[in-house]
Amino acid sequence: MSLLGRLMRKTFANGVHPPAHKDRTAAQPIRRLPFASQLFIPLSQHIGHAAVALVHPGQEVVRGEPIARADGFLSVPIHAPATGIIREIRLIPTARGPKAEAIVLDVYAADGQRVLYGGSQDVERLTPAQLIDAIQESGMVGLGGAAFPTHAKLATAREKQVETLIVNGCECEPYLTTDHRLMLEWADDLRRGIQVALRASGARRAILGIEDNKLDAVAALRASFADDDRIAVEAVKTKYPQGSAELLIKVLLDREVPAGGRSYDVGVVVQNIATLAELGKLLPRREGLIERVVTISGPGIRRPGNYLVPLGTPLAFVLEQVGFTGAAGEIVLGGPMMGSTVGSLEVPVIKAVSGILALQGLVADAGTQHVYPCISCGECLRACPMHLNPSRLGLLAARREYEAMAQRFHLDACFECGSCTYVCPANIPLVHYFRIAKGMLREKAA
Repeated sequence: MSLLGRLMRKTFANGVHPPAHKDRTAAQPIRRLPFASQLFIPLSQHIGHAAVALVHPGQEVVRGEPIARADGFLSVPIHAPATGIIREIRLIPTARGPKAEAIVLDVYAADGQRVLYGGSQDVERLTPAQLIDAIQESGMVGLGGAAFPTHAKLATAREKQVETLIVNGCECEPYLTTDHRLMLEWADDLRRGIQVALRASGARRAILGIEDNKLDAVAALRASFADDDRIAVEAVKTKYPQGSAELLIKVLLDREVPAGGRSYDVGVVVQNIATLAELGKLLPRREGLIERVVTISGPGIRRPGNYLVPLGTPLAFVLEQVGFTGAAGEIVLGGPMMGSTVGSLEVPVIKAVSGILALQGLVADAGTQHVYPCISCGECLRACPMHLNPSRLGLLAARREYEAMAQRFHLDACFECGSCTYVCPANIPLVHYFRIAKGMLREKAA
């Protein structure tokens, strides 16, 4: 590809270009992490109602067995990540802060940990409604970080009669390379997952959007999908936050999701690469989601890579396996732009965790970082991909004028990408202010 061709690739206005930091893991094949002796499996790992436990202390379970059922349509079941015995059901620390109910599983150390629960099914023979049910039974949620139940998104897409499935392979967050490796190593599973999503949603075509710092994945998938004219693979310009659903729709289809609307309003449903690759792997085997690929990287990691990690594995065990000896406050779950720090290494890996980053010396201490007054430089306006005014929103937040932020300055259009905070020379934690404002508005509405 010529330089001119690269410069002409589709992109969006504004955004930022943080250092990628992907070179330590992008070329490493996926490896399996060992099993911890004890797993902590939260009943709420998704948007919607928490799952309801099906097990009791002292009960033996096998790997893959359902241990919690879905509580209604906007919920998914949970499956045993390992063979072992249920110790108890109790509250544990979570990355979000408040403790949550979880199943504690003692793992049988001498067991080979084969998946012993499931069975084959002919996915091609299932009706769209049966596919939706099978996807819910698998416990699948959006693995890009949102953790919205996949079956619910696809069912709504069918109801809204969408025409296009966009598969998000941008992976624009620094450090993260899970999707990149999945595209290279699980192409057949991804193909099956896309075909399942097309049938379940009723969409007629799929477009994969992949940033042009992953041209090996673009080439591999174009070759793999060459015989299916419903699936197109597009390279887009590398820029953060290219992976936002709204921006990717604009870049690939030149359609704008209306303010306060959803992708369905413009005939589109968006799914993450990892979600569809896992669907393509699990559904034919009638298995549930019990592990996921996680990028483990950062200056504080001696053995970085993309690891297949059993859900419920405590962070302390994960970090021990990859050679980390730092402090909990230096650990970020997800990417550095939109991820969150954790206060305890007892927090387990859950379905929404795409990355575990040990950013020694790079995580700013909110208590010591000096925040200066806004100088109205306009850097945040030039960075905001949604064309908001983060400076004005920040000033209103400081005065607690939350209603004005929502009504006059479109706070709801902010998806908290962190671009404004990244470029602010005054160190103003703008996204932190916006999250507080949204929380206050939700509390007032409730």
